[in-house]
Amino acid sequence: MITVDTPVAAVLGDQKTKRAKIEEKLGIRTVGDLLHHFPRRYVETKELTKVDDLRPGEIVTVVGQVVSADVRTYNDRRTGRPAYRLDVVLTTDGPRLRMSFFAKGRHVAEWNQRRLAVGRRGLFVGGVNAFRGEWQLTNPKMVLFGPGPEGGPGGPRDAADPEAELDALGALYPIYPLTGGVESWDLQRAITFARSVVDDVPEVLPAEVREEHGLLPARTALDWVHAPDDRTQVGAALKRYRFEEALVTQLVLARRRRALRAVGAQARTGGDGALLAAFDARLPFELTGGQREVGEEIERDLAEPHPMNRLLQGEVGSGKTLVALRAMLRVVDSGGQAALLAPTEVLAQQHHRSITAMLGDLAAGGMLGGAPEATCVELLTGSMTKAQRTEPLLRIATGEAGIVIGTHALLEENVSFFDLGLVVVDEQHRFGVEQRAALTDKAGTPPHVLVMTATPIPRTVAMTVFGDLETSTLAELPAGRAPIQTNVVPVAEHPGWIGRVWERVREEVAAGHQAYVVCPRIAGDELEQGGQDAPLEEDPAATGDAKTADRAARTGPPLAAVEEVVAELADGPLAGLRVSALHGRMGAEDKERTMRAFAAGEIDVLVSTTVIEVGVDVANATAMVLLDADRFGVSQLHQLRGRVGRGGLPGLCLLVSRAEAGTPARQRLDAVASTSDGFELSRVDLEQRREGDVLGTSQSGFRSSLQNLRVLRDEKTIVAARRTAEALLDRDPDLASAPELAAAVREMELSAGEFIEKS
Repeated sequence: MITVDTPVAAVLGDQKTKRAKIEEKLGIRTVGDLLHHFPRRYVETKELTKVDDLRPGEIVTVVGQVVSADVRTYNDRRTGRPAYRLDVVLTTDGPRLRMSFFAKGRHVAEWNQRRLAVGRRGLFVGGVNAFRGEWQLTNPKMVLFGPGPEGGPGGPRDAADPEAELDALGALYPIYPLTGGVESWDLQRAITFARSVVDDVPEVLPAEVREEHGLLPARTALDWVHAPDDRTQVGAALKRYRFEEALVTQLVLARRRRALRAVGAQARTGGDGALLAAFDARLPFELTGGQREVGEEIERDLAEPHPMNRLLQGEVGSGKTLVALRAMLRVVDSGGQAALLAPTEVLAQQHHRSITAMLGDLAAGGMLGGAPEATCVELLTGSMTKAQRTEPLLRIATGEAGIVIGTHALLEENVSFFDLGLVVVDEQHRFGVEQRAALTDKAGTPPHVLVMTATPIPRTVAMTVFGDLETSTLAELPAGRAPIQTNVVPVAEHPGWIGRVWERVREEVAAGHQAYVVCPRIAGDELEQGGQDAPLEEDPAATGDAKTADRAARTGPPLAAVEEVVAELADGPLAGLRVSALHGRMGAEDKERTMRAFAAGEIDVLVSTTVIEVGVDVANATAMVLLDADRFGVSQLHQLRGRVGRGGLPGLCLLVSRAEAGTPARQRLDAVASTSDGFELSRVDLEQRREGDVLGTSQSGFRSSLQNLRVLRDEKTIVAARRTAEALLDRDPDLASAPELAAAVREMELSAGEFIEKS
């Protein structure tokens, strides 16, 4: 008996090579996996395919009709003997396609001629190329509709021929996600057979849930998604599967939230509030309405006996750090400690300087001249020597240090906190799940968590929609922030425009301002790596297009590198200006010295990698040039341009790229140039890249948990599923009345493993 748990080999036959590829490349291990490998699209079999904008080399899948099939005789150049070719012309709803089939014997060519008789339709797959003004379909593979000749030139028709298996072809032919060496009809044939032999299709959704939301039963949905009669059936089947996936995911997240609440956290009510009150009294300005509102939301969360898990989103310079500092001071007033985790040493040092400056004598706890309410603020980074770390580590362990600021050095085993009550993660997309967990695990009870970002990456937006993060947004820009003009400079189309780019830089410097030039690499073709301020992981927003850019770099001009660009600019278009370099392989002291010189106005143009992405605040910098801008993701582009226009002067950001118009990389640049709204840009990123893994496992090599859902398209479905999940758990916390649903939830929890607990 074949069930959904039977190994997939049972329905794949004896084609070992294809079976291995289906199992290994597509990850299909069981019959159930096969049945849930859904079509990516459908081809209308009753109509000719509309074909537009063919490009040489692209692979097309079309339904076409044979309009001519002629046998040609020619001399084989190698043997000098006659050979035969069948030339076929295929019509579509668009241009005609020519196909050629070669044969050693006339009887083979004539049999193929009968097989591809004039008027016969079929599904054809192949690469298109232009030859003498006509489109050709090269090495086509096909499924022919309707009966063909009974016998081939070598005997009866081969049973492995896909047309022999498609007697019951419907109006829509499914096209499946594939891998090399496996055709769509290989999967179609196997899935059709599997549907015919599997009687028991598990029903994950309880009857009352299906009835409430108008969803198909599992068996009907399975048949309609693989062999639909029309698009309406496809829509109904996908509606069911999207809700099912949303519900299972929501149940996993809801169970996690409830488990976390059950463990509890120490409420941080602020004690007598002396430190925070003293700080507020010394502020030389009024908090914005947004800062006050978000501060109150965070205070309410901190006072709860379960952990806060809040996202603080705001444009660059909107005052997120001040809001976070006030939350940290409240935790210190409560007798606890707060840790601020920054992705780079440059940013950690910047935070340490700005926070100690804002606190003044309130940061001098235990020292002569410190205020009575004062605490101690410590900095811990990877470049500090063992001797330099000794005293800070002691003050952290004893609780003398109320606020600790650091890089990934905070994650090391020898760092021990006395009472860690709040973890603030700045630019959280730069830290993986395990790295964040390594810090929160240092608390005796789960700490409260506040993550800050100027542009939520897709996973963050996904978690927000899925309800796993409470969200606060600082919409107001503080006084003194000027608009930033962003333009794409397409040097592939207009090579001469690069000269104008450097003229604009000289104009800004001549006006008494400064500029950044950002490159994706340090030297030659080598990717940036190493150094204390190198990213802890590749920026997720650049993942897909970064690979494309790397391929382009190997075949076209190399990507811009800091060390080469510095020399080229200093000896060329920016000769006479003070041009310096900054990158991740420089020592911490050299980087700090360079940044101080730039801040002091001693450097006109700073040529840098993305180490200036966050935390660098130079009010006199008004221009930024991003070379090979398509190498960066939306998050990085938005962050980087936020380095200019910070001193009340209008900012200019030029995105220099060789990406061609219409490509995803160019569309991403155009989107960044068109808006400065961080959430809007994250939605653009979602549309291009999907949402990542909402359970946090994709950063550790797991497949995305979202197979049918799209966060933007299915937002209403996700919200409805969340309400249903909460109601189900309220009535039946263990889902004992819905065993199949409970099994699906456990499977998703197990597939994510420990990362569910840590994300």
